Amino acid sequence: MKRRDVLAGLGAVSAGSALPRIATAQEPWPSRPITMVVPFPPGGQADLAARPIAQALEKLLGRPVVVDNRGGAGGALGNAAVARAAPDGYTLLMTLSSLAVLPESSRLFGRAPSYEVTQLAPVARVLADPTLLAVPAASPWKTLKDFVEDAKARPGMIPYGSSGPYGTLHVAMEMFAVAAGIKLLHVPYRGAGPALTDLLSGQLQAIASAPGVLKPHVDSGALRVLANWGARRIPSFPDLPTFVELGYKDVEFYIWAGLFTPTGMPDAIATRLQAAMKTAMADPDVVKIFEQAGSPPAYQDGAEFARFVAADSARLITATQKIGKVE
Repeated sequence: MKRRDVLAGLGAVSAGSALPRIATAQEPWPSRPITMVVPFPPGGQADLAARPIAQALEKLLGRPVVVDNRGGAGGALGNAAVARAAPDGYTLLMTLSSLAVLPESSRLFGRAPSYEVTQLAPVARVLADPTLLAVPAASPWKTLKDFVEDAKARPGMIPYGSSGPYGTLHVAMEMFAVAAGIKLLHVPYRGAGPALTDLLSGQLQAIASAPGVLKPHVDSGALRVLANWGARRIPSFPDLPTFVELGYKDVEFYIWAGLFTPTGMPDAIATRLQAAMKTAMADPDVVKIFEQAGSPPAYQDGAEFARFVAADSARLITATQKIGKVE
């Protein structure tokens, strides 16, 4: 599939009305447990978003909402599983901004993508944080300048972890590496959680991750953050400069988390699910969990979120093509 076809498909997602719908539901929904697939292991941004939302939806819908961590291939395995699932409202997906990057990366290597973005319908955005660059507090790098100078002196010798090739953490780091003219050692994992574990143990030397995931470890003194991929500084790390401030004008990356379903879900179910998500995102308990984690809610409803996904995906596809083939 050509890039223009992908972007056209993303535009169709944002249009909303172009999404196919099953005319009527076959049974009252929900009448059995719902599965919320998180395409990463526990401990990352998608998992952070999923668990409070699943608990809130259980109360609102009156049925269990089970979080299923189905990691692998940078999130592609879980994304593809939901894309192929029946559009009956019983299989949901809490995924990240790598959603559109992963099919594009497959095309870079001449492989058929395991799914397309057009197979998934946006329901609601939950979180949207700029990514932060973190290193062990015991490392010699006090500033981003220190890190870049060392990387230039030792090409390919500083290992960083990611959630897999072309996943959110990988794209952010390679975007920075290309702009800085440095070569880092990429160590892929099945998700951000295992990569963070190895960073804390000293087996890795750097990671890009969301503020809510990193904040407890920065507060405890285990990690140090060097830069923020956002356009501006954030309240949870007010003293942390952005890459833009530090002279890297094109280095901007956000790790958003949002809820999707397979396309073709009945209108009645889609409407009820979107209403439940709006209520869940306003739940004081949910808001408190996210704010305490350093990742305040960033709710968008289905139509607004669809437009956001289309625009962000187009930008990330361009960035992926600029990065090119990397392992």
